[in-house]
Amino acid sequence: MAQRTALRGVLAALAAGALALLAGPPATAAAPGTPAAEGAAAQPAAAEPESARSASAGAAAETEVYEAEDGALQGVTVGSSAAGYSGTGYVEGFDAAEDQVTITIPDSPGGLYDLTLTYRAPYGEKYALLRLNGSGHGEVNLPATDAFTSVPAGKVLLREGENTLTVVNDWGWYEIDAIALTPVPPRPPHRLTGVPVDPDATPEARSLLSYLSGTYGNAILSGQQDMASLAWVEENIGRTPAVAGLDMMDYSPSRVERGTTSQEVENALAWDARGGITTFVWHWNAPTGLIDEPGKEWWRGFYTDATTFDLAAALADPSSQEYALLLRDIDAISEQLGRLQDAGVPVLWRPLHEAEGGWFWWGAKGPGPARELYRLMYDRMVHHNGLHNLIWVWNSVDPEWYPGDDVVDVVSADSYPPAGDYGPVSSTYENLVTLAGDTKPVALTEVGAIPDPDLLEAYQADWSWFVTWSGDFISDGVTNSREHLLDVYRHPRVITLDELGDFKHAGGCVATHRVTANWGTGHVAEITVRNTGDTPLSGWQVGWHLPSGQTVGTVWNATVDTTAGTLRARATPGSATLQPGEETTFGFLGNTHWPEEVTLAPSCTGS
Repeated sequence: MAQRTALRGVLAALAAGALALLAGPPATAAAPGTPAAEGAAAQPAAAEPESARSASAGAAAETEVYEAEDGALQGVTVGSSAAGYSGTGYVEGFDAAEDQVTITIPDSPGGLYDLTLTYRAPYGEKYALLRLNGSGHGEVNLPATDAFTSVPAGKVLLREGENTLTVVNDWGWYEIDAIALTPVPPRPPHRLTGVPVDPDATPEARSLLSYLSGTYGNAILSGQQDMASLAWVEENIGRTPAVAGLDMMDYSPSRVERGTTSQEVENALAWDARGGITTFVWHWNAPTGLIDEPGKEWWRGFYTDATTFDLAAALADPSSQEYALLLRDIDAISEQLGRLQDAGVPVLWRPLHEAEGGWFWWGAKGPGPARELYRLMYDRMVHHNGLHNLIWVWNSVDPEWYPGDDVVDVVSADSYPPAGDYGPVSSTYENLVTLAGDTKPVALTEVGAIPDPDLLEAYQADWSWFVTWSGDFISDGVTNSREHLLDVYRHPRVITLDELGDFKHAGGCVATHRVTANWGTGHVAEITVRNTGDTPLSGWQVGWHLPSGQTVGTVWNATVDTTAGTLRARATPGSATLQPGEETTFGFLGNTHWPEEVTLAPSCTGS
């Protein structure tokens, strides 16, 4: 479970140009070089997202810069002693809760913009909170710098007319020079391959990754951590999540030797029998060196402060007892995962989660040992223990921690904003897209408040799935209100268990789009569906987003449904069956001229 927090999100309706304002909690002050709260951390900023770079390159003239010193100040002042600022000065004195500067953006046409923040942080790495039109809008990481520097701060959805952007003290003692807004172009097609990194992946694992790749960008799978909390959702919301989150924690040898038992594998088998997707995390109790004293009990042994186990030292000496214990633990968990492989259950496997936070021992020694341990685990599980039912999910954002494209199938992050913050977590999403070059699905593997699906579409944040954490996060009525949960689980973009289909035998197919005729007020389009798998398909589904302003009229050789700007085409009886290598086509009449510069890349899922 993550320990970081962000501000509350903004619920926006782009078509109406409306914005619902949600109140955010007060920030806390901090002295120079001191975290705002023990254990709190934020995802470090990655390189500028590709979408931001392309927007800057293609529409530089449209970028608008707003000077912070021209904003409304609260608890802060205008300074000019540091060199290199733009305008007439910068804003300084962020040292108390609710210290802030509010910058007005007048006469906006509305729409989605990339936000860039120019700042200086001479006292070390800092964090700032953002509010859009008075509503919480997440946080931005400010790496240490003695010079004024620009950092991408995610996307903002502006309403038509006047907007305000407020920078609020979080982990203070930084200086704000200016903000810049650049219009966001339509997201280019994702470049997912759908091919697992394990060349010997089981058919079920291959099919699961193919399914995730096929739905990516068109829908988000719902998920819930812990079977008891999943049952709560069923009983109180009336829908069943598609993904069950389980934990290998009590199979850790240092816990088993102290008497723990677990039924999580049995839970996974039962869930698979119901047709659901299983994801496992491992709160890995340290192999040895458990402190086991009040506040640092043995059962807290996955936390850095509850163990003396030194990962870097263990990895540096493969002949050591500590290294042997690492392998022992990996083998013990492999045995449990092997039981699932024997039963034909593919697993979204998320080991070493939240490593960059440092609060777990596998991240306490920095990125090098964490990367090495991940690769050691991959090699041991796949090549030594013969596990091929795993889809490998990496769970940190900072590129310095990334273990490599060759051992990662999915990139992911965890998000715990304040209660009621249903924002899209778009900055983190963009950083993960950049991390993997937009070639792998991006997942929200733990979340407190669930993002609003409408905001996900508006912000082009195409999370593959979410898993809400257990207990109060799902059931307290505050983190996620009942109304919000009903909206999420009834939303047409959210896939629940009854809508999941046979993801273990999804087959392989590819869809391609071309325009066969184009005129001033319309066009004719053709989509070809080809069976790229080794087995026959008895059905298929193609999904795509409508570009802005486009609508669909008459359709032939398929049945097409439109929900929230997403089209899903399903096979008609005459086109459903496809032998390996065979293809079929369907077409539709577009009610507007097709822009020649737009390339459409539909997803395809076979059954």
